[in-house]
Amino acid sequence: MTEVTVIAPGSPSDRAETVSHGDATGLKNMQQLIQLRWIAVVGQIATILVVHFGFGIRLPLDQMLAVLACLAAFNAASQFRWRIHRDVSNTELFVALLVDVAMLTAQLYLSGGATNPFVFLYLLQVILAAVLLEAWSTWTMVGVTTACFAGLALFSGPLSIPLNHDRGLLSPYILGVLICFALIAALLVVFITRISRNLRGRDARLAALRQRAAEEEHIVRMGLLASGAAHELGTPLATLAVILGDWQHLPHFTSDPELLAEVSEMEAQVQRCKSILSGILLSAGEARGENSVETTVSTFLDDLVDEWRDTRPVTSFTYENRFGHDLPMVSDSALKQMIFNVLDNALEASPRWVALEAAHDGDDLTLTVSDRGPGFALGMLAQFGKPYQSTKGRPGAGLGLFLVVNVARTLGGRVEARNRPEGGAVVTLTLPLAAITLEEDEDDELEDEGHGS
Repeated sequence: MTEVTVIAPGSPSDRAETVSHGDATGLKNMQQLIQLRWIAVVGQIATILVVHFGFGIRLPLDQMLAVLACLAAFNAASQFRWRIHRDVSNTELFVALLVDVAMLTAQLYLSGGATNPFVFLYLLQVILAAVLLEAWSTWTMVGVTTACFAGLALFSGPLSIPLNHDRGLLSPYILGVLICFALIAALLVVFITRISRNLRGRDARLAALRQRAAEEEHIVRMGLLASGAAHELGTPLATLAVILGDWQHLPHFTSDPELLAEVSEMEAQVQRCKSILSGILLSAGEARGENSVETTVSTFLDDLVDEWRDTRPVTSFTYENRFGHDLPMVSDSALKQMIFNVLDNALEASPRWVALEAAHDGDDLTLTVSDRGPGFALGMLAQFGKPYQSTKGRPGAGLGLFLVVNVARTLGGRVEARNRPEGGAVVTLTLPLAAITLEEDEDDELEDEGHGS
């Protein structure tokens, strides 16, 4: 079974979170630095103890442990701060790395300066800066670490450690360089991988935002065209309605029942066209305008199904309303047209049988439309909801499901499409009830307005 899901946040909080994608990425990167700093604290404690007591190399323990205490306190404060504040700027990341460089410099100054094999940990800070920071910050970090290295070579005393290069790994200095190399390599693999994943996630969110902006612009253009066409068609349809009304009273038509019936049918179809145009104009404005009618979810669905069944040449239509406890809502023309579009697509693919099932799933209204047609091609499922993605082979095809997805996105819902194992397709609309139903106080207010009128 192949399935694709289009999920679109619709609430203001979801949109705000999506807009702040850069801030979320900066926060994740800052959290990676905090984790790395805790590893550095533990690693430095272990290294100092092993070197001092294991190798018998005398180190100023009190001073070095005091530096570590300062580093741990700074990291604890950072962890507390970034649980509360969400925005992390380039400058704040830069300052955090500068603190790490300062602490590393203090530790190296107390333990041999440039002769300490762990002096190459400066490279770790430079690489992290290159990945996380802007160009000016990265080059500043290069200058700072270079100056620190030079300062250690000039002002720090050498570490009293025997080199013994001829002893290979038995040389404490060579062993320290090996440990430093392995530590830098392991940390880079772990944290650069995580940081790259954060950056890829940010790029994916930016791409989704660009795609959504393009789709919304497309919808605006379509809405303007539809609204303009509705206004232009209103006048000729009104003229036709008047002419057909006059024809019904002419002797030539009243004397011929068959001809009179055809004129009446023509007038009914013109009135239907005018009703459709009125719905287009209503949808082009507020989704719940002045002509909206208070109803309930079950009543809205039942009336919608009756209207669709009466106006479409469907052979067999199965409708099951399992919504349960009814809730008040306002009849929404955009929502109605969205469901019509899904049913129309199912009918076109499967003229002999279409099914609609409505259910109350937690805080959502779930509408499932099934058919026994050929189903979706795999390529169509991958591009589900994109404009002009259709196998119908005619201009403008594919806009129906595109509008369905975007109306669901506006309401904060989602659309899922899949193929049935026994043949046919299933499209599921999941809409949050909070976006389509009325609160009790709002319901009472509408009732009061109705009594007042």
